[in-house]
Amino acid sequence: MSRRQLITLLTDFGTADGYVGEVKGVILAAAPEVAVVDISHEIGPQDVEGARLALARYWRRFPPGTVHVVVVDPGVGSGRAALAVFAAERFLVGPDNGVLSPALLVPGARAVQLEIPASAAPTFHGRDVFAPAAAALARGATLETLGAPATDVVIRRTPEPVRNPDGSLLGVVLTSDRFGNLITNLVGLGGGRVTIAGVTLPVVKTYAEVEPGAAVALVGSSGLLEVAVREGSAAQRFNASRGATVVWRP
Repeated sequence: MSRRQLITLLTDFGTADGYVGEVKGVILAAAPEVAVVDISHEIGPQDVEGARLALARYWRRFPPGTVHVVVVDPGVGSGRAALAVFAAERFLVGPDNGVLSPALLVPGARAVQLEIPASAAPTFHGRDVFAPAAAALARGATLETLGAPATDVVIRRTPEPVRNPDGSLLGVVLTSDRFGNLITNLVGLGGGRVTIAGVTLPVVKTYAEVEPGAAVALVGSSGLLEVAVREGSAAQRFNASRGATVVWRP
């Protein structure tokens, strides 16, 4: 049995106002045979960095040929470009504001600049630009038929930790998830200790190694070091958010 073509959606639209429904309606009217997968519509409003980090988690988990649509677009209607990208056998569609960086950084990635139809609402390119492009790709259109090659695209990079003379690593909190876990830019550090907001925590393997309510550090499923509170919120406990300093010591 043949596999249905997939289009995924990641937005900051929420689900209260029908915006997601409009995007899906355009996609399914143009490509009724596709399956549309909701990744999330709860990215913080205009949080391009949060969307970039979310996209990095999942886009390669889907089968080759999947079309990923990302609409977190505070510059909608401005001079920012609209992009379609092909990388690692998958397509991505979204604004040129760095949100598609996980794919643009892949060696050999190709990007084209989508045309903005005169009829497109200047406040809703998700519906009028990105949805039609995604449907066209899902139906077999090639990247090159959608626009001219894009140059000087915006790329966001995760900051690198800084190694101190004493062997410690100075990192930052990248984001917090819905559990209040603080996800850092420190990669795969088993063992040692982590200091945040003046509190030093052991690095363990699982939440279950500490009592409920206790704070801990561990390597999460993304391979990044996280600060957590078992059955609680580290973001609240440490009053920490994106950019907060974290230090790892062996």
